[in-house]
Amino acid sequence: MYNTPYVETQESTVATINRLTAGISWEKPADLSSKDVLKRLSPSAVKAFLKIRELWELRDEDARQLLGGMSNGAFYELKRKARGTLDQDRLTRISILTGIFKALNILYSKKLADRWIQLPNENPMFEGESPLAYMIKGGLPAMLRVRQLLDSRRGGR
Repeated sequence: MYNTPYVETQESTVATINRLTAGISWEKPADLSSKDVLKRLSPSAVKAFLKIRELWELRDEDARQLLGGMSNGAFYELKRKARGTLDQDRLTRISILTGIFKALNILYSKKLADRWIQLPNENPMFEGESPLAYMIKGGLPAMLRVRQLLDSRRGGR
C-alpha cells in the first residue's frame, strides 16, 4: 500500500511515495523457505481460502485444482481442521487468490464480485470461458494474469 501525498514547490507539483508501515515490511518479503514463516502464515491463509471458496461457491474439485491439485484426503483434512502448514506453492496461490478477491470487491458490487469468477467472460484472454476455468487450465501463470488484469482495471500497477 502506498500513500501518495503531493508536495508543492514554486516550480511544480510533485507526487511523492511514502510507504505505509502498518503490518508489512516492504523492504524484505516474507522468507517462504522458512518452515517457521510458513507455519505462522498458514492458519490465516487457510481461513481466507476457505472463506473465498465459500463466497465464490467453488466446488471442492475446483478449489483443489486452484491449490495446485491437492488430493481429496488432504483437502478434506484442511477443511475439517481449517488449519495446517501449507507449502510455499499453496501459500503463494492463496495469496494471489486473495488479491483477486480484493480487486473484485473493489471493482464490483458484492454480488457480482462473488459471481465474476464463474461467469463466462468476453475478454480475449478468457476466450469466452470463465476466469475460473482459465485459472484451472493455466495454473499459477494464469492466476497471476487474472490478478494483473484486475489490478490494472482498478488502477493498480
